[in-house]
Amino acid sequence: MHEYELVVVMNADIAEEDVPAAIERVTAAVTGRGGEVVEVTPWGRRKLAYPISRHSEGNYVLTQIRLDPLRAHELESGFAISDDIVRHLLIRTDEA
Repeated sequence: MHEYELVVVMNADIAEEDVPAAIERVTAAVTGRGGEVVEVTPWGRRKLAYPISRHSEGNYVLTQIRLDPLRAHELESGFAISDDIVRHLLIRTDEA
């Protein structure tokens, strides 16, 4: 298991009361692939630096996770087809 930092930009069309459920779906995607969620830090709604798929804002969430490196690509593929997630970035934080 390696340590990763996952930043997710969620669709701004998600209502504020539905954001915790969307965050739970992200953590479920990690744990469903044998990973462990260490910490979740919602950054809130912020303006994007440039429009992405006609969105000018997004809900940012920073998550510290532990995951098998063989499952990281599978996790990212799931995020790429999700309607809730506009962009994501998965960075390995432990020593190589």
